[in-house]
Amino acid sequence: MKAATLITLCLTALTSQAYASSPDAWAAYDKTVLASCTKASGLKEAKPVGNAAQFDDRVGYTALLLQGQYPQKHMKGAQGTELCLYNKKSKTAYVTEWDSIRPAAKAQ
Repeated sequence: MKAATLITLCLTALTSQAYASSPDAWAAYDKTVLASCTKASGLKEAKPVGNAAQFDDRVGYTALLLQGQYPQKHMKGAQGTELCLYNKKSKTAYVTEWDSIRPAAKAQ
């Protein structure tokens, strides 16, 4: 194989990998992240706050903020916030409470 042909093939392979996924593929991925995070959440009626944060593939995570209601009776339906980290490789969602992201209520 000629060197020029080999170089052309290598460049073609690299160029094809540089293109982003299709809008449909991103929509399906977003749906998967939302479903996994919602399932892992301890909140009732958990809903996303804004869009997911897509980290570089070297990091390997997508972050999604969720809000809902605490299910515990003593919480009396209080609003709660959780941060979900979705591991792209293992396809696993991890959540932690993150109520501190919301502004504190003003004292009267």
